[in-house]
Amino acid sequence: MKNFIIFFGVVLIVYGLVNYYIFMRGWQAIPKGSPIRTYYLIVFLFLALSYFAGRTLEKQAFYGLGDVLMWVGAFWLAAMVYFLLAVVVIDLFRLVNHFTGFFPSLLTRDYARTKYYTALAVISIVAVTVILGRVNAVTPRLKVLDLEIKKKTNPIKTLNIVAASDIHLGTLVGNSRLDSLVERINRLQPDVVLFPGDIVDEDLGPVIKQNLGETLRKIKSKYGIYAVPGNHEFYGGIQAATQYLTEHGIVMLRDKVVKLEGGVYLIGRDDRSVNQVKKRKPLQELMREVDRTKPVIMMDHQPFDLQEAADNGVDLQISGHTHHGQLWPFNFITNRVYELSWGYKKKQNTNYYVSSGFGGWGPPIRTGNTPEIVNFRLRFE
Repeated sequence: MKNFIIFFGVVLIVYGLVNYYIFMRGWQAIPKGSPIRTYYLIVFLFLALSYFAGRTLEKQAFYGLGDVLMWVGAFWLAAMVYFLLAVVVIDLFRLVNHFTGFFPSLLTRDYARTKYYTALAVISIVAVTVILGRVNAVTPRLKVLDLEIKKKTNPIKTLNIVAASDIHLGTLVGNSRLDSLVERINRLQPDVVLFPGDIVDEDLGPVIKQNLGETLRKIKSKYGIYAVPGNHEFYGGIQAATQYLTEHGIVMLRDKVVKLEGGVYLIGRDDRSVNQVKKRKPLQELMREVDRTKPVIMMDHQPFDLQEAADNGVDLQISGHTHHGQLWPFNFITNRVYELSWGYKKKQNTNYYVSSGFGGWGPPIRTGNTPEIVNFRLRFE
């Protein structure tokens, strides 16, 4: 708890400083004495405080007002990122100009007018970026992977898997998005459906309020629907999330192994977040329940230590978590943090796929990457 308080305190300080920096640059662009400054102050404070206010009201079950504030605040989180990038770039140019004087007279002879039009240009660019990012976020692509696993199964020779990670069901990803996901999954006629973590966002309240579990029940799968928890299930209460999903037709695999048709083994690892309470089972221990002559598929939400799966004879590991940064340029960070931030990789005889996810956390937009549903079409000997 102490570490969480420290982390949350640091986040609030950074958030406050970023917003103050953006606010002051906008304030300086408005002429002194202009009544616009008063409206600017009010609107900015509303935007900056909305997300945290919405989260607080959501936890107190004030869903109406909380939902509105959450949506406003979530879009502001995205806009804030691009306003910050814009003002940093502008200030860097100003710094260079201070020492070199390279700005043309067109910009310097009426500095107040230049600041005004620069502010309008920045607002326009950020608005277009956020709008296009929203369109991208609600238009998931289908990624199809045809993989051959050189192990024998009987009687099946193929397995059609549909996977969707990081759905983040809640206030921002509700019934309309989930209906679309379920319809697309069913259209693919899966043998098995896999959810590799972060099915729910954090608080289970909005999920229950929208009765999203009944929508999950509409998924049609020959051999069942399986999932592992992600870090967000732990944030919102792992026991409640596990119980709710189980009651609505999803088999939760928390360090468990199940055997599917034809002798295909499915391993579901508990999320690394469980290590705050107890150590999750080592993969080597889980593999003792497996016949290694048969195909082994594993879900592990966070794609750390990929070599472990190869060393233990896993044939396919499916992960999520990264969102590939979700907002550009954060994908450069996830590319440095993770060996595989998004996409397919093969090491030794092990196939890996890290999905960018279907939904998203925080800002309801995506820039620089696309949300996805993944269709694994496996062939066996």
